Amino acid sequence: MSNYKNGEIWGFEREIDTRRKCEVILGVDGGATSTVCVCMPLLLLPSPLSNHDLSDETLPVLSRAISGCSNHNSVGEAAARDTLEQVIAESLLKSGSTRGDVQAICLGVSGVNQPKDQERILNWLRHIFPSFVKLYVYNDAVAALASGTMGKLHGCVLISGTGSISYGFTEDGQEVRAGGGGPVLGDWGRNKIRFLSLQWVGDAHFICFHLQWLWNCSSSFNCYTKGT
Repeated sequence: MSNYKNGEIWGFEREIDTRRKCEVILGVDGGATSTVCVCMPLLLLPSPLSNHDLSDETLPVLSRAISGCSNHNSVGEAAARDTLEQVIAESLLKSGSTRGDVQAICLGVSGVNQPKDQERILNWLRHIFPSFVKLYVYNDAVAALASGTMGKLHGCVLISGTGSISYGFTEDGQEVRAGGGGPVLGDWGRNKIRFLSLQWVGDAHFICFHLQWLWNCSSSFNCYTKGT
C-alpha cells in the first residue's frame, strides 16, 4: 500500500490502535463546489432494501468530512486528487479508522464522463488502498440516482448544481446522459437559474411599470378628448 505523494496526510494512522478492528465503508460525493466523504461501519443489510428505512437518522454514520472542488475539469487532475485524498483521510481520522479497515469505497464525482476518467481515478485509488478493498467510481449523477432508488440503477435523475446534468438507466442496464459539460460549455446550474430568475423579475417589473404608464397616459388622453 503506497502513501501516494501526500505521505504526511496519512501520518495519523501510526497513532491508531490497529488491534481495535472495525470494518468500514466510505462514500464520496464530489462536485465542482464541494466534496463530502462519509465513513460508515460495514453492515449486512437485508434485501430488498426498499422494505427498510435507511434514512440519515437510522444510518450509523461514524464521521463526515467536507472539502472543496474535486472536478478535474475545473481545478485540474492534481488538485482534484488532493481534495479527494484530503476528505478521505479526514473522514478516517475522525472515525478512528485506517485504510486497512476499509472494505469498500465508492466515489461519485462530477467530471467522470468517460471510461478513461474512471480508470484514472481507479488506478490512483489502487495506489492508496490495500488490494482487497473494493473500488467503485461513477459520475455523481449515478450516485444521486442510486440514493433515490435504494441502490437500483433504473430511472432518471436531473441535477442542477454548479452545472447541470441528466442521467438515466433503462431496466436492462442501458444508460443515457445529457449535459454535464459544465458552465463553460453552457450546462448552467442553479447559479444561472438564479441569475435568470432575477432577470425575469426585473423584466416583469419593467414591463408592468411601462404598461401602467401607458394606461395612465391613455386615460388622461381619453378624458381630454371627451371634454373637447
